[in-house]
Amino acid sequence: MLLSFNARFNLTAITQKEEIEGKHFLDSLAGEQLFPHGAKAVEVGSGAGFPSIPLMLAREDLVFTLIESTKKKCEFLKAVVSRFGLHAEVACMRAEDAGRDAAYREKFSLCCARAVAPMPTLAEYCLPLVKTGGLFLAYKGENCEDGEKAFSVLGGKREGRYRYELPDKLGGRTLVAVRKVKATPAKYPRGRGAERKDPII
Repeated sequence: MLLSFNARFNLTAITQKEEIEGKHFLDSLAGEQLFPHGAKAVEVGSGAGFPSIPLMLAREDLVFTLIESTKKKCEFLKAVVSRFGLHAEVACMRAEDAGRDAAYREKFSLCCARAVAPMPTLAEYCLPLVKTGGLFLAYKGENCEDGEKAFSVLGGKREGRYRYELPDKLGGRTLVAVRKVKATPAKYPRGRGAERKDPII
C-alpha cells in the first residue's frame, strides 16, 4: 500500500523494499517496549504512518490518534486504518492546533513523533498533548538535538535516551523518552509558526 500510494502522494523518498523494511518498519518497532499495554497514544506529523502503523500491526492493544496536516497523507492513513481494521482516528489538522484543542490537549498517555522537527520545536508540538504522568517519545537520528530547556518549560523531564543500530548498516538512531511531570502552561503551543521560528532554547 505504501508503494502504491507513494506513486501519487509522495509519501516517502525511500522506495527500495529492503530500505523500507529497515528504515521505516524496524525503526518504528524499536520503541515498542516503551508503549504501555492499552496505551491511548497520539502521533504528531504522521505522514505515511511511522511509527504508528507498524506499532498497531504488532500490538492490537494500542489505540492511536494520528495527527497529520496534509490532506493526501490523511487519505492514505485512513485507507490503511480501514484496510487493517486498526484502532485509530485520523485527525487532519496541525499539531499546534490540536495542542490548544480541549478534545486533544493533555488527553494521551503517550505521544510519539518521528522525523518531524528539531527537538525543541517537537517538544512544543507534543508535550501539550500528553497528560501528566504520560510519556513523550521522540524518534531521532544518531545525533539528536538537545531539548532540555523546552522539556522543562513545557512540563517534561527527560527519562531516557536509547541508541540503537538498524540492521544491514542502515545507520544509528536514538529514542528520547520524556516524562510529563506537570501540566503544560496555557500559552503553549504558541501557534502561527512560533514553535519553528522561535524555539524554546
